[in-house]
Amino acid sequence: MSFWSNSELVVTTTPSVEGRKIAAYKGIVVGEAILGANVFRDMFAGIRDIIGGRSGAYEKSLNEARQTALSEMEDRAREAGANAVVGVDLDYEVVGKENGMLMVSASGTAVLLE
Repeated sequence: MSFWSNSELVVTTTPSVEGRKIAAYKGIVVGEAILGANVFRDMFAGIRDIIGGRSGAYEKSLNEARQTALSEMEDRAREAGANAVVGVDLDYEVVGKENGMLMVSASGTAVLLE
């Protein structure tokens, strides 16, 4: 089972939380974060940061975007009166004019656990 707890809010990629019953479904919640074109340009300018085929700067930017998207999703779940989000999915999409931006989105179902 993959879950973590953040300020009394359980977040999991699974459709349920083992040992807990879902008392109410509060709806789908989503959070997004977009990395602009300048992020990619800055990362490619710092290509020397790549060690063993990995870019630390790129990974750091993606991690920050992922955390922002998850945090927004969690805030929306709390606003809906939920104490958990189940079935969480993370998506990465290239968007914008000439695909100049990267969008990270987190979505799941806000629920109230007993």
